[in-house]
Amino acid sequence: MTVIDVLLLALALSIDAFAVSLAAAATGRVSGGRAVFRLSFHFGLFQFLMPIFGWFAGIRLAPLIASFDHWIAFGLLSFIGARMLRTSLSPDAAKSIADPSRGMRLMALSIATSIDALAVGLTLGFLKIGILWPSLAIGLVTGSVCLIAITLGSRMHVRFGRLAEALGGAVLIGLAIRILATHLAG
Repeated sequence: MTVIDVLLLALALSIDAFAVSLAAAATGRVSGGRAVFRLSFHFGLFQFLMPIFGWFAGIRLAPLIASFDHWIAFGLLSFIGARMLRTSLSPDAAKSIADPSRGMRLMALSIATSIDALAVGLTLGFLKIGILWPSLAIGLVTGSVCLIAITLGSRMHVRFGRLAEALGGAVLIGLAIRILATHLAG
């Protein structure tokens, strides 16, 4: 793979993490340097690690992953998106939603946005392409793209408040549906 191929692959894989980072920041709950770092770092880390796991998993696990990866991503993103929509419509619900850059919510978002990277790792393994450089590029590009998305999402929250949160939830649900539709159709 050329450098351009790897960077295009990294950008393509970072789109989901970009959308989730934008939506999470639009809620107004990703504030402060630590939260921004945690979110972008974890998304980048998972995007770095998942291709490596996929690469090492090899041919034996490919059918297992392909049969349910889209359902996991769909479920996680739909659940989080629905909660964001509910929160945007109910002022009382907003108090119960935690920072998306912490705990199980961060873990769920990190996994949901990096499942495609696992499949890419499998593919690179099948093609006998080295994994370290592509994984490193994927992780760094994703982390950088997430920083940009968080900045944009934070600005959306300041300008549009609850509307931005509702839009963020709708984006996550749309992304979940797109992932499911793509896998079921293809």
